[in-house]
Amino acid sequence: MTPQAPTPAYRRLSVEERRVQLLGAALALFAHRPPEEVSLDDVAERAGVSRPLVYRYFPGGKQQLYEAALRSAADELRLCFDEPHEGPLLTRLSRALDRYLAFVDQHDTGFSALLQGGSVVETSRTSSIVDGVRRAAAEHIMSHLEVTEPGPRLRMTVRMWITAVEASSLIWLDEGKQPPVDELRDWLVEQFLAVLSVTARRDPQTAALVEALAADA
Repeated sequence: MTPQAPTPAYRRLSVEERRVQLLGAALALFAHRPPEEVSLDDVAERAGVSRPLVYRYFPGGKQQLYEAALRSAADELRLCFDEPHEGPLLTRLSRALDRYLAFVDQHDTGFSALLQGGSVVETSRTSSIVDGVRRAAAEHIMSHLEVTEPGPRLRMTVRMWITAVEASSLIWLDEGKQPPVDELRDWLVEQFLAVLSVTARRDPQTAALVEALAADA
């Protein structure tokens, strides 16, 4: 008789491991479908578990699961701007945008749902999570600019550019990911320098930064 291959031992997942597994399944679904088209049954099937198990970890249903997935995506987006303080600033910004746009590309149509909300009820919590990503990105950029006390014009300029990056990413998806991602990245870096240059005409603090950036380039 031919001996049978041993059956792989079943390993019970810890609470945290199971939660990570369910969030991963949800993010994989939200990456390509808006939240209103994803059911808890879909998440359970993707994770290979039962629907009651999903409810055990997310008793608030899909809204709670969506918010948890949003936090997970937000954490990943924050890391996109966590760039070492080495080399020219615009080169660092390019590397950060490479990571950001790779996230957008990976999550495709779900990027809009994850950051802008779908028919899933928007709450103060979801708005706070999304705004936290923008604020974290602004803080990282200020850190790289080596500005500890930015004035209102500089703060507004940086935050306006971050909003433009987000909007450009959404339009890029609508346009079938055109222009090519490398061109989009370079374009956004050029826009960053351009908006700083406009602000520099009215703000000495920004003018000094533009001068330093020109020398750095």
